[in-house]
Amino acid sequence: MKEFKDKLAVITGAGTGMGRELAIKLAAAGCGVAVCDVLMDNLAETVEAARKAAPDGTPVTAHECDVSDESQVLAFRRAVRERHGAETINLLFNNAGVGGGGSFILDPREEWDRVFGIDWFGVYYCTRAFMPMLLSADEGHIINISSINGFWACLGPNIEHTAYSAAKFAVKGFTEALLVDLKLNAPHIKVSLVMPGHIGTSISFNSPRVLGYPEVEEMTAEDLNRIRGRIARRGIPTDGITDEALKSFLQQMRSDFQNNAPVSAAEAADAILDGVRRDQWRILVGQDAHDLDRLVREFPEEAYDDSMIQRIQAAAEARGK
Repeated sequence: MKEFKDKLAVITGAGTGMGRELAIKLAAAGCGVAVCDVLMDNLAETVEAARKAAPDGTPVTAHECDVSDESQVLAFRRAVRERHGAETINLLFNNAGVGGGGSFILDPREEWDRVFGIDWFGVYYCTRAFMPMLLSADEGHIINISSINGFWACLGPNIEHTAYSAAKFAVKGFTEALLVDLKLNAPHIKVSLVMPGHIGTSISFNSPRVLGYPEVEEMTAEDLNRIRGRIARRGIPTDGITDEALKSFLQQMRSDFQNNAPVSAAEAADAILDGVRRDQWRILVGQDAHDLDRLVREFPEEAYDDSMIQRIQAAAEARGK
């Protein structure tokens, strides 16, 4: 699919980050766009920006949808059909995702299940729901957003990341299996697996909202003690830190994740769309993703040892980072 003009794209989790940038860039190319999210204030900003970028007559629609709920996904599909007057779509970006559920042992099951439900079942439900509309199109492309945590199941040997990593491994396996299935049974539909490294998005701000946690400034002593426990498990001492200092630390940490990333959300969206144009089934985004992919393959038995961190640091230093 070399051109996106006059195509129709569905993008989940489009309220911010890569989803928003994909919507803007596709709309600017004359591609109709149907976007969904659960945070509708964010999604309204995406739609406004996409409509401003789009040529006259390019349809851009917003839909509220929790992708972990299949009934909502099916309602989303019906709304796309009705509002776009279309029986087909050409592009499906399974982008919705949240972080959380780090420890299978220590974190609440409700949080774990919520993260896994969005990050894995959202991909599955949306692919199931929109497959008939892809099958009936002249050409189609499914883009599944996994992560470097789809081949490295932690944030470091001493930082658990189980729900997110398990979901992203599932997305990777599903996409690779779908690659063969489509080639044999629906060759006009392509599929791409996207594995981003550290991208400058607001996932660290949005995830607590989606999981039902209060904003930082509204956190209670109980909330802050829960956060203290998680930070302490990462080897960061929290004794003697006041509640206000901890709140400031959290805000700074989330801002740094977004603002100090080596790759912006817009750059990531460009890389993804370039990969679609080139029909790449495997799209690594960011040099850190390329480094880690290589290192995990070269040293699989040491992937979760402290030596892997040393290798990652050495690779970054060799690039002057």
